[in-house]
Amino acid sequence: MVPLKNKELIVFDLDGTLTPSKAPMRPDMARLFVQLLQKKRVAVIGGGSYAQFKEQFLASLRCPPAFLKNLFLFPTTANAFYEYRGGWKKIYAFELPVREKSAVRVALREVEKEVRYSRPKKIYGAVLEDRGTQMSFSPLGQDVVTVLGGKGIRLKEQWKKKNNFLRLKMAKLLAKRLPKLEVRVGGLTTIDITRKGIDKAYGIHQINKTLHVPIKNMLFIGDALYPGGNDSAARRTGVQCIAVRGPEDTKKIIKKILKAA
Repeated sequence: MVPLKNKELIVFDLDGTLTPSKAPMRPDMARLFVQLLQKKRVAVIGGGSYAQFKEQFLASLRCPPAFLKNLFLFPTTANAFYEYRGGWKKIYAFELPVREKSAVRVALREVEKEVRYSRPKKIYGAVLEDRGTQMSFSPLGQDVVTVLGGKGIRLKEQWKKKNNFLRLKMAKLLAKRLPKLEVRVGGLTTIDITRKGIDKAYGIHQINKTLHVPIKNMLFIGDALYPGGNDSAARRTGVQCIAVRGPEDTKKIIKKILKAA
């Protein structure tokens, strides 16, 4: 078991770790999270845009502003960084150039054709979403959970069960066509494409640089720490990691951290 008592800062993945896929954080998790902010500094690194962070995470967080100084947000897989200074302030954002976004669109069309991928008949929102600092492919559409709620999560779980090998193959082919960009799988169904070298390892190094917390004093918690998963880059930093299967596992770990604090 990873020692918890001396960890100064806890780093969480968002989607599938703190919340169900693309769904709002549940009240019991939000209450635990506020308790954690009273005792520890906390960073959240996820593939969603800042707008998605606000909708999926911050909107559920009933937190006194005084505690928010302990919270640091890294949307689009650490391609952006927000800190609370009387309000949420953008510290940096690495926007993808238009030419690279165009290259992603072309590469995705080519890969879909190469693997003979057939898109689902019913799609909810954009399949390839421009998140500014990141392009994200979601086969069922970006809004499937927003529109369908729990049914949307189940559809994503079914898609992953049936098509995850195909998703990994598509990600590998995209990486070959986009050698100047970073390609990784995330969440239940997504493929995320960002600037080269900007990943969750980069986010952890930014935390180390900005907050002056030694990496040995951090703990990373995520549901995609497996090889090729979008949390796996964190391991390169040497940070101690705990893999979870979903928010229920994460709640148990938070309770242990609170007890050890």
